[in-house]
Amino acid sequence: MDIGKIDQIIDKHDGEASSLIQILLDIQSENHWLPKEALTRVGEKLEVPMSRIQHITTFYKHFSLSPKGKHEVHVCVGTACHVRGAERILDTVQEVTGVGAGETDPDLNFSVETVSCLGCCALGPVIVVDGEIHGNVEQAETAAVLTELKQAETDEVMQQCACE
Repeated sequence: MDIGKIDQIIDKHDGEASSLIQILLDIQSENHWLPKEALTRVGEKLEVPMSRIQHITTFYKHFSLSPKGKHEVHVCVGTACHVRGAERILDTVQEVTGVGAGETDPDLNFSVETVSCLGCCALGPVIVVDGEIHGNVEQAETAAVLTELKQAETDEVMQQCACE
């Protein structure tokens, strides 16, 4: 990640240490994870010890210290979703993306996570794709949503190759 971009994010929050969590969220939103260089820069600019930053980034599950894919897929495997077929949905996610639970593909296009509950029990089974909730999903719908994203990534790569 570009140090200049990190500085812009920090400056957007007036360089206030009290904005540490929001700054980290903004960096992760921009980069899909929190690289060590970014954390070091944040610590320097905000004059916050690295131990505090590490505590925050490891305490909150939302933060990732390893690269994540451009598209994040969360599959609820809580009780309500489980009894309504969450395992079949998770299998479909893996078939379409080639990514298992807790993994990210080598091209950094997809990351797949399981979650214990999304708080949408009446809508089970539920998946969240890039922050968008899909409830009462079936395997075909799951495959369609992910195939569309996968095709968009392929189209983007093809356009980049054509321009070069």
